[in-house]
Amino acid sequence: MQLNRTDLLESSRSEANKWLNYGLEIDEEKEIKYLLKEGNENDLIESFYKKLEFGTGGMRGLIGIGINRINTYTISLATQGLCNYLNRISGNNKTAVIAYDSRRFSKKFGYQAAKIFSANNIKSFIFSDLRPTPELSYAVRELNCSCGIVITASHNPKEYNGYKVYWNDGGQITAPHDKNIISEVEKITDFNQINFKYNNGLIHKIDTEIDEKYIKEIKNLSLYDNSDSQLKIVFSSLHGTGITQIPNALKAFGFKNIKSVKSQEEPDSEFSTVISPNPEDKDALELGIKKLKEEKGDILLATDPDSDRVGVAVNLNNKIEVLNGNQLASLIVYYTLLKLDTKKINKPPFVAKTIVTTKLIDEIAKDFGVKSYSTLTGFKFIAELIKNKKNEKFIAGGEESYGYLVNDFVRDKDAIISCAVISEIANWAKSNRKSLIDILEEIYNTYGFFLEELYTIKMEGIKGSSKISEIMEKYRDNPPLTIFGDKVKEVIDYSKSVNNPIIKVKSNVIQLISEKNYSITLRPSGTEPKIKFYFSISGVNNDENKVKLPNLIEKEILKIKNNYE
Repeated sequence: MQLNRTDLLESSRSEANKWLNYGLEIDEEKEIKYLLKEGNENDLIESFYKKLEFGTGGMRGLIGIGINRINTYTISLATQGLCNYLNRISGNNKTAVIAYDSRRFSKKFGYQAAKIFSANNIKSFIFSDLRPTPELSYAVRELNCSCGIVITASHNPKEYNGYKVYWNDGGQITAPHDKNIISEVEKITDFNQINFKYNNGLIHKIDTEIDEKYIKEIKNLSLYDNSDSQLKIVFSSLHGTGITQIPNALKAFGFKNIKSVKSQEEPDSEFSTVISPNPEDKDALELGIKKLKEEKGDILLATDPDSDRVGVAVNLNNKIEVLNGNQLASLIVYYTLLKLDTKKINKPPFVAKTIVTTKLIDEIAKDFGVKSYSTLTGFKFIAELIKNKKNEKFIAGGEESYGYLVNDFVRDKDAIISCAVISEIANWAKSNRKSLIDILEEIYNTYGFFLEELYTIKMEGIKGSSKISEIMEKYRDNPPLTIFGDKVKEVIDYSKSVNNPIIKVKSNVIQLISEKNYSITLRPSGTEPKIKFYFSISGVNNDENKVKLPNLIEKEILKIKNNYE
């Protein structure tokens, strides 16, 4: 549906003028008055035409003034909605724990959330300084809290920040709490509905007591003796929270030869040495790879600002190989199943991944006699699976977007755990005169060559959102008959009910599966103005397929470019 610009402008002006009556800070008032000036209509509309969506995990957006931006007031609004829900369903002694990363205003927003909790008679624990998102997940359960909040926009560019909500199981909110909290947030139409009568006595700082317990739990995950390790590790936190815990976790695993990329050590809200602090992007690894070569190191570990994702590069005699998320998830699952004696576990073991993550994990699990479950995209669904499978034991899992987990004392993807485990795999390989690449090749020889690729189209603003919807509807109404030159045998539309006991909620995702079990999955991002195309293809591990299969993916990408860009 075409949106009426005149109506949008009128409603945006009305909302902006409403904000001027809220008693804002002087610089905020100036920003709104600037947006109301003639010639700034586009920026005014984008800032005020709608309320920033509080989605099923929280919210994320550009930092700035306005109801469609991340700022003190939208953080307050979201927290008030959460408080209203907690007060509706819970009795006394409600508590929350809060963490924040190195982004612009993250600390300010974290403390603002704590103040709103206090005004609503909810005690909060807030980390005294920046901490990784997975440690927040751990702290929720360790402190027996009703919920958790982390202020972060994960791997997004510096202009973004966000707000993620965790429930008492340590996982991100899922049904029914997600929609119920959204409903409470949507009921707040005026900032006068927010309680700003703070009670600082209900705000408590936490620090090393949680750090020490968290690292102790991680240390127990080691399955190999690394005390005599010759592995040379280079680490970069990409200006984020990883610097607070990853060196500690690596040392707890027995590693001593750890070199940090000094220019990226200091937390920096501008992420001044990278275009975007996303370890999925090879550009973000540039300084780390340079350091890896200088130090003649074996492995580079680079984490995103909130340390739930990690990228890895391997140095093979000064030839650098960058591993992708599917390869790393496969290595972690393979190694953990290989080294862990699952027969000593008193519950049936399982591994987990998402529907867009490599099917190689399914093959590995099958070989080890372990169940493999696939959830919707988003680690919160893996966390929910862990919570629901009370009679089974989660071993390891991950998703293609560089997030992995071993064991279940954390209920989110965890780059702290992942860095320690990946380093141990690399050390085990080196002890046997091999590299991670050699281990991966052995896996391919056993289970087949699996190749996955992600192609993303970025479409910002109102028009972008409309275009993404058009693309999804086109695939929904008229899906292609072939993919990769192979006949499509099944089209799964996850926006409808699907015959899958693991996937119980609907999602705007379409998956095409061919007769050779090749697949293409379309999914609009839940946190960014993007539509993502996931390609998956496999075959025998030989030289012919290593040329043929990438070419088939490139042809599909070219079709998408020609049709939609």
